Amino acid sequence: MIYLRTFSPWIVYAVIPSHYWQWSALIALGISVVGIGYQIRAGQRLDALILDCGSALFFAALTVLAFADPNTALHPYSPAISSGVLALIAGISLAVRVPFTLPIAKQSTPPEFWDQPLFIRTAYVITSVWTASFTIGCGALAFLAHSNTPRTVVQVLAFVIPVVFTIRYAAHIQSKARALGEQAA
Repeated sequence: MIYLRTFSPWIVYAVIPSHYWQWSALIALGISVVGIGYQIRAGQRLDALILDCGSALFFAALTVLAFADPNTALHPYSPAISSGVLALIAGISLAVRVPFTLPIAKQSTPPEFWDQPLFIRTAYVITSVWTASFTIGCGALAFLAHSNTPRTVVQVLAFVIPVVFTIRYAAHIQSKARALGEQAA
């Protein structure tokens, strides 16, 4: 799944125990940079890599902070900040009219569909759901920052819910498009 590659730096950062946060930030940065290089070599334009570039910038800043001040007061909030940054990147992609899911969808969709309003609208809907999920995850993780409650469930749900929605909604839209095509024929 293409989303797995796109979110792999975030997944790696989330699964490495938080007492190794400097190293998990550095590893996530490396994965981000390698991913951008791979995508550019594969012919992807830089403007289609808003999530990848935003991830690299975030992990570069986090790596500097984590090594410069490993005991920073921000550390307990790093999961919330991560979700907040993802919400911000996704929101910006909507604001600049290049929803981050659009270039991802183009990788598995024939070019003749790319300019169709239904395809573009679907990317906006799916990106909006991801944005909402990250925003809610950010708030929940900030609330739980100093709690003994495990935050892993919230982090996982902030990704799993939009993944499930994306799969189901895309299947629904594809079915709808096929039905419209059959009616037109």
